[in-house]
Amino acid sequence: MTLPATEIALLYKNRWKIELFFKWIKQHLKIKSFWGISENAVRTQIYIAIITYILVAIIKAKLKLRQLPYEILQIMSVSLLDKTHLSNLFENPIYQEVKEQNPIQLKINLI
Repeated sequence: MTLPATEIALLYKNRWKIELFFKWIKQHLKIKSFWGISENAVRTQIYIAIITYILVAIIKAKLKLRQLPYEILQIMSVSLLDKTHLSNLFENPIYQEVKEQNPIQLKINLI
């Protein structure tokens, strides 16, 4: 109750920026679970996801692609070991209906 109203408004504004950042992460980065529990592990995984998203956005802009960044990532993940050039990869109509892989198939059960 002793803080001035302007300082409280500034604190709320900064808190809102943090909320918007995490909302953006949830909507765009598709981080389903963290591989580590330390602060460094979580930061590293978030940085990698942001860098990947930015690289996909650059590819989308340079190649003038119509697909969403998520669709571009899906197409690239399906053709990871394919030696097709990126510009040719997105012209192929086979990749137009790429669905997300079944997450159960991607799990490794450790005993």
